[in-house]
Amino acid sequence: DGVGGLNQKQIPSGKTFVYEFVARRPGTFMYHPHADEMTQMAMGMMGFWITHPKTKHPLIDEVNRDFVFLLNAYDIDPGSYTPKIMTMLDFNLWSWNSRIFPGIDPLVVRKGDKVRLRIGNLTMTNHPIHLHGHEFLVTGTDGGPTPKSSRQYEVTTDVAVGQMRQLDFIADEEGDWAFHCHKSHHTMNAMGHNVPTMIGVDHRGVVKQITKLIPDYMVMGERGMKDMTEMEMPLPDNTAAMMTGTGPFGAVGMGGMFSVLKVRKNQKAGDYSDPGWYPHPPGTVAYEWTGALPDPTRIKAEGTGSMPPLAKPMQDTEVKVRKPAGGDHSNH
Repeated sequence: DGVGGLNQKQIPSGKTFVYEFVARRPGTFMYHPHADEMTQMAMGMMGFWITHPKTKHPLIDEVNRDFVFLLNAYDIDPGSYTPKIMTMLDFNLWSWNSRIFPGIDPLVVRKGDKVRLRIGNLTMTNHPIHLHGHEFLVTGTDGGPTPKSSRQYEVTTDVAVGQMRQLDFIADEEGDWAFHCHKSHHTMNAMGHNVPTMIGVDHRGVVKQITKLIPDYMVMGERGMKDMTEMEMPLPDNTAAMMTGTGPFGAVGMGGMFSVLKVRKNQKAGDYSDPGWYPHPPGTVAYEWTGALPDPTRIKAEGTGSMPPLAKPMQDTEVKVRKPAGGDHSNH
């Protein structure tokens, strides 16, 4: 918690310092350098530690599963191994514990387990963390456990820059449930921000002309972004695909700050191994409708007429401005 030059001497290159302190209160804490933060934190110098209560705590319940996530963001050019240290907001790699989906383990629990998620944010933006299939209580913050009177059930909670949130819930719904940041561009990685929207554009003529000069040219984004998960294109070294991973129904259109909570009735106590994909019971999965469909409703420029305007638009009015004749504003 000290700043170099203010609370202590800075650690020179090649030297080792010892930090000794008393863990006064239980909770979840983050650590990182306060020296040249943009450089050192951009390089990933950060971490977590947890102080557990010695005895039973009135505000900290015992749990069966306890998971810790440190949110990280990096700006790394494709093919590069060194993060850009001068980036402030425009990051292109969003990760949990420096890992991105599908290269991150699922959260495996038994049905009925009490589960705790500890989420710390040392990126330079906030993250609304969302859990599917369950409701949780925010039971702890950076300042310690929250009073029980202040807790309410949520499915999304925002974790601001430098904050920690502790979430408790009962895993009472069997299945595979998404757990992710709810900012849509944080569940995608290595994406460009200057690609125009090509949906609905007839680009065949332009592409024909371009391919005369660049035979391998291919328009991207004409069906949105997820269609890129169906393409097999070589990537530069040390570069992550924008969205990748395969689930039981095909390509998973998520990446980055995303993982899966797997709740199983027959999972053994203490067994964190991946049980595989959930076998959905018959009648619980959406299916294609092949019957007749009603005619689509078309929106007209003047509306449907069900709510006619109460008054006609006003006529254009010419506004004239007269400046005061005197040099002051005494006549106003």
